[in-house]
Amino acid sequence: MRTSAFILASLALVAACASTPALFPALPQAKVQARTSQGTHDFSVWIAADDKSRESGLMFVRELPPDHGMLFLFEFPQEVAFWMKNTVLSLDLIFIDPAGQVLNIAANARPYSLDPIVSRGRAIAVLEVVGGTARTIGLKPGDTITLPSLQTTGSPASTSPNAQPVNPTEH
Repeated sequence: MRTSAFILASLALVAACASTPALFPALPQAKVQARTSQGTHDFSVWIAADDKSRESGLMFVRELPPDHGMLFLFEFPQEVAFWMKNTVLSLDLIFIDPAGQVLNIAANARPYSLDPIVSRGRAIAVLEVVGGTARTIGLKPGDTITLPSLQTTGSPASTSPNAQPVNPTEH
């Protein structure tokens, strides 16, 4: 009986790991790289570049491998705000400026919270990874994240200085 329980548990674990890429089959995927004083760290990310995918984000996701995340891209640099509504996992939110530099990090964001989590400056992207990842890899403001593209909805990112803040993104 123990052997069959072990086999079933192992199969469930393999299936969960194998299905991770299928979490968001409609979203494009890319690789990003964080450069810190401790070295470089690669992440596989789903790209949320339209209103619908940015609003859903990682809501209801129960497991996320430590080297995966979601990259939210915006049409132009702007102050952004997120919240953790319907988000089961604690996440690190990494706000990124148009040059790829980390503006600020909201570490270990509290699941289900409706409190706004805001950028400290105009962000072109936000990388969400499992809570504690930024600390583990030594990521700090000023470090860089290589972005796969600054194109979000088919047109190049604007650098308009008149970008308006957005409402909290629900995820």
